[in-house]
Amino acid sequence: MQDSQKVLIVGGGVIGLCSGYFLAKAGYHVVIVDRDPSMSETCSNRNAGMIVPSHFIPLAAPGVVTQGLKWMLNRRSPFYLRPRLDLKLWKWCWQFLKHSTRKHVENSQGLLKDLSFESRSLFEGLSEELDFELVEKGLLMLCQSAGGLEDETEVAEAAKRLGIAAEVCGPERLRELDPDVEMNAIGGVWFPRDAHLDSEKFLLALRRGIESHGGEIRNGEVSSFQTQDGRISHGVLSDDDRIAADHFVIAGGAWSPDLSAKLGLSLPMQGGKGYSFTLKNPTQLPQLCSLLKEGRVAVTPMGDTLRVAGTMEICGNDLSIDRIRLEGIVESFCRFFPAFTQDEFSGLEPWSGLRPCSPDGLPYIGKVPRFENAIVASGHSMLGLSLAPVTARIVKSLLEEETSDSRIDPARFS
Repeated sequence: MQDSQKVLIVGGGVIGLCSGYFLAKAGYHVVIVDRDPSMSETCSNRNAGMIVPSHFIPLAAPGVVTQGLKWMLNRRSPFYLRPRLDLKLWKWCWQFLKHSTRKHVENSQGLLKDLSFESRSLFEGLSEELDFELVEKGLLMLCQSAGGLEDETEVAEAAKRLGIAAEVCGPERLRELDPDVEMNAIGGVWFPRDAHLDSEKFLLALRRGIESHGGEIRNGEVSSFQTQDGRISHGVLSDDDRIAADHFVIAGGAWSPDLSAKLGLSLPMQGGKGYSFTLKNPTQLPQLCSLLKEGRVAVTPMGDTLRVAGTMEICGNDLSIDRIRLEGIVESFCRFFPAFTQDEFSGLEPWSGLRPCSPDGLPYIGKVPRFENAIVASGHSMLGLSLAPVTARIVKSLLEEETSDSRIDPARFS
């Protein structure tokens, strides 16, 4: 037990909460400071809730830049980069371009696979300890074009070479896998080891779990740190309150670079904005979660509701909503699921959240070089929920003086 060790975690998203739960259960005195008690701005709150070992290709990959440039010309496309006079943005873009290579994918895919499967296993344990449902039926990647299906067939073959189960499906097989919904697709790929959950219920279960183990969740915003002799002694809140701790974890999502900079660590990151709708009474309810290849839309059943999510807007930390891009999400969804109409989305309140995107598509998990008692856990792009348990396990091991993989070291761009 670690009763004498106090850990201050900055950020109450899924990474901060999962880390807090693992540490509190191990006997650490955990204090989480979260500036968003309603979880309305937390990227993990209303995302697609997918746990995806199938996502072994990092965001920075061959072809991504070319496709992104094409999408920039379409206001309804799933990708947009807002041009602005920001040196950090263009440095990030340059690093992203440098890493969008086959060699980078080859160097990263084994790591992502291993992290994902360990996280998948940890989710199984968490589902037995906490009050949330883990739905283990797999994920469908649905395709409407021959080119899209060819691309995903290649991904399926690469997945199988890594030991990730994948089945290329025709329309009849898709209907067998999910008979309760009409799908307009020429084929797709089923990844049976993927899973999904209700992200809001999972976050609430983590909060209750932390508190049951003696942890605290405080409303507030850590604005700086008090340091002495190569260690942090206190987190300083915006109201000038100070919290003393033995260890500090920066898990602030897209806002992590601001705090890491105060500790002398440059953390290249851009917020990748995504949107979601939640249909309370869907016309049809799929059994499996799915990704729509051509529209880059995620669809997840959550109890009796249906979550529809999409877009990647590189826009800094702006959470404003672009209504035209919302139309693109809805149009893509209705093309794949023809039983639905766009009218069913009228009046629904959309949600927006920021994914913390590193330029190489890999997370930042490791110690801050100049401060031995500070850890960064951020930069997971679209895999924050999926990799949260394994990130928490790594954070715990770092507190116990183990080391993390150099490929996810937060100082790798310094």
